[in-house]
Amino acid sequence: MATATAPTTLSATVMLSKGLTPGKLRGLQRISNPNGTLSMLALDQNSSMIEMAAKALKGKGIDREPTYEEVVEAKLDMMRQMAPAASGVLIDAYYGAWSAIASEAVPANKGMLVRIEKSGSPKNKAGAPMAEFEPGMSVEKIKLMGADAVKLLAPFEPGEPISAEHQFAVIENVYNECKKYDILMLLEPVAFPYNGEKKTDDAYIARKAATVIESARQISRYCDVYKAEFPGTLGVDSEDQLKDNLQALTESSERPWVLLSAGVDYPDFFKQVQLAMECGCTGVLGGRAFWKEYFLQDGAEARTKFAATTGLKRVSDVAAVVLEHGTPWFAKYGLTKDDILSIRASEGWHNRYAPQAKAAGGAGGHVVRAGEVY
Repeated sequence: MATATAPTTLSATVMLSKGLTPGKLRGLQRISNPNGTLSMLALDQNSSMIEMAAKALKGKGIDREPTYEEVVEAKLDMMRQMAPAASGVLIDAYYGAWSAIASEAVPANKGMLVRIEKSGSPKNKAGAPMAEFEPGMSVEKIKLMGADAVKLLAPFEPGEPISAEHQFAVIENVYNECKKYDILMLLEPVAFPYNGEKKTDDAYIARKAATVIESARQISRYCDVYKAEFPGTLGVDSEDQLKDNLQALTESSERPWVLLSAGVDYPDFFKQVQLAMECGCTGVLGGRAFWKEYFLQDGAEARTKFAATTGLKRVSDVAAVVLEHGTPWFAKYGLTKDDILSIRASEGWHNRYAPQAKAAGGAGGHVVRAGEVY
């Protein structure tokens, strides 16, 4: 009996069946490296950045928080110096997005992700976060400004039901809005201590990996790219255990996943990246591990030099590991690069696309006839 062979041309349904409609797929291409991995830089942090800047000012005898303009310039400076080594840049709307676009601080050939959540969400009686949106922002606005993806941070603990259900509703709402406006969604759940715990407590550290893996199992389907914490602790768990945890995370995530830096020191983050790339991870979206010493530099010139040298090298070195060892996003879906190149949409696809959107050309289903011009 003859063996069936795969068709030389694949239908666009192979993407549609994975939720990758034209807008989402284009966004994914924009934030990816050419080989389908992702090496992204996060500069959307507001609370931590303000805290770092205020501490640096206090060290000089200036007891105040940084001004709006100072935060904007810091973000743009780091972006100009470090983004060239990244595949995409994550920025907030309040301080960053419009200024980054207008000033060309975000390179034209790099993807741009915009944060939708409010920095520093309120907490419930158990001390668990209850996410809120950035005032004045929406998925629709992020789409209109030309961003390639929406990022939602929604701290998630399966063992704290009040927060978990609230966060799930927020996640589902953003997921549905991103489908409506056909824009890529990146979801970032992080574990957190509650009921009086601290992050240094043995109980919290002991359950951290299980939380990261179980969270992926429950909510990774409600996004297009999943951003996860490192499932374990360097120096506490053995390397074999860490690799087992990473493999479990890869298996639990229904979407390609990238590693966040969670504010760890750069050497630890680099080691985490190396281990994660061996275990099915698609890339990184790193922040403070790349630039946390920026505000400790003495003066604007020294800060720029730090970002242009140390910061840029860190992003470049991590990107090299991702490029060589990361799992391309399409491989997560069982596709190869040749498969991607063979995909074609069928005639009339645009009539079926985005049925909620108003069409200006009359009734759908029209077929091109000989002699008609389009």
